[in-house]
Amino acid sequence: MKHITIQTTLLAGLLAAFTSVSAQAQEVGKVISSTPIIQQVAVPRQVCNTQQVVTGGQKSGAGAAMGAIAGGVIGNQMGQGTGNALATMAGLIGGAMLGDNIEGPGTPEVKNVQNCSQQMFYENRTMAYNVVYEFAGKQYTVQMPQDPGPTVRLQITPMVPAANPSYGNVPPPGSAPRY
Repeated sequence: MKHITIQTTLLAGLLAAFTSVSAQAQEVGKVISSTPIIQQVAVPRQVCNTQQVVTGGQKSGAGAAMGAIAGGVIGNQMGQGTGNALATMAGLIGGAMLGDNIEGPGTPEVKNVQNCSQQMFYENRTMAYNVVYEFAGKQYTVQMPQDPGPTVRLQITPMVPAANPSYGNVPPPGSAPRY
């Protein structure tokens, strides 16, 4: 008999331990409304444009070189001694300047130049949803990261009511006396 009582007590203890573990049930609530929460967000973007720019082309330098040679030869034929060296030098410089002017400006070149800048654009983005759903005849509101659709899955944890402490013959505090 004592052996059966111990088994019954052990079984009752295991059953109590098993039911004290929070059991969860999965239920479904009906979505009544799902309202998106919209927020304006700054988004940086690189914006580029291409412009055509005309530049004065580069000279070949042949006019200046030819002018310097011709000026140097002419200057060398003038004067004697120190004057000859100065005349040659003046002929070189003057010939180079004259030859450069005779060659004229270089052929203009058209180049495409790309200019880029960072600009801010503002976009409206959905950040979350305010969802109102119904379960067991009551309405609840929750904020969710996505639109749940027509139903929302719920994890329900049943609550076991707490046992009232025994007060013996004394009524519990705040209750009416018993007669």
